[in-house]
Amino acid sequence: MLFSHPEFDNHEHLSFFCDPETGLKAIVAIHNTSRGPALGGCRMFPYASDEEAVRDVLRLSRGMTYKSALANLDLGGGKSVIIGDPRKQKTEALMEAMGRHLESLGGQYIAAEDSGTSVPDLKVMGRHTSHVAGIASRTGFDGNPSNGDPSPATAYGTFIGLKAAVKHKLGRDDLNGLKVAIQGIGNVGFRLARHLKDAGADLWVYDIHDDNMRRAVDQLGAKPAAAEDILSLPVDVVAPCAMGAVLNDDSIPQLKARIVAGAANNLLEHPEHDAMLQDRGVLYAPDFAINAGGIIDVFYERAGATPETVRAHVDTIGDTLTEIFNRSDRSDRPTGEIANELAEERFKKHTAGAGQASERLARTG
Repeated sequence: MLFSHPEFDNHEHLSFFCDPETGLKAIVAIHNTSRGPALGGCRMFPYASDEEAVRDVLRLSRGMTYKSALANLDLGGGKSVIIGDPRKQKTEALMEAMGRHLESLGGQYIAAEDSGTSVPDLKVMGRHTSHVAGIASRTGFDGNPSNGDPSPATAYGTFIGLKAAVKHKLGRDDLNGLKVAIQGIGNVGFRLARHLKDAGADLWVYDIHDDNMRRAVDQLGAKPAAAEDILSLPVDVVAPCAMGAVLNDDSIPQLKARIVAGAANNLLEHPEHDAMLQDRGVLYAPDFAINAGGIIDVFYERAGATPETVRAHVDTIGDTLTEIFNRSDRSDRPTGEIANELAEERFKKHTAGAGQASERLARTG
């Protein structure tokens, strides 16, 4: 039964969509809409089983509720997954079918780019629904032209959060000579690596795709690492920027870094790994706090805000993490537990004003 699934956590909505003509098999999960409509990425991934896909979408959807609340956005949490290999099975017809399914949900869920999908994919979905985000051409938060891709804001926010972690744990304001291992060097990971390189950090990288590895080595002077070594290198910071659940019973005892601060979602395989990191003296920047730059950027795109407004809000990620770290120190509780507590305070104390703003957001676009 789905209601007894260990990751269910009182989700408001879970829908399955199958379109035999295009081969689309998709799942949409909406966790909580107390602060506003659910907004979250649409991921395409070749899951090994339906159960793996259900588990992933439920965990990711819940994470978006906490991420939006912690970032003080008038949004709920949702996510969607398309089961399939994006490099082999993605077609325009399949994306159009996904758009029709999103439209049938009536705006309860707004889709954005995620692993395995792109801005062009979202624009194809947008032929059949207005409930997609992160596709508008505009001036980005950094002053550069943007096609709606939230990856630059996600990477920048992760960089800001990583700096806050370094200051808290290592007592350093600069990153010159800091040793950072980045797992996953795709859209977000590469941009994070560039920020770190520009700040003087030394980089080690791993990615499942060789071309991503070569780009980081050639353009950023990064050192390549093996998949089995990237999380256990003798570095200052480990930055997981690929898939989740990489912090687990096997990997945590091998960590030599004093900080984990990366852009991937759901880094902890199980909640108890939060305390396991604390027991080992590793400062963990909770993923849904540090990687909120993308959702902030997408929120303000639909609200029509200025680049300066977006950047100022993304910059607060460092302040949020500092508050989490300080509360953790004072209470001797793990950082992930503190971040969950802060987020729950915010989405469980929903105000009428937030609801009105969210209704306006749902109608925008």
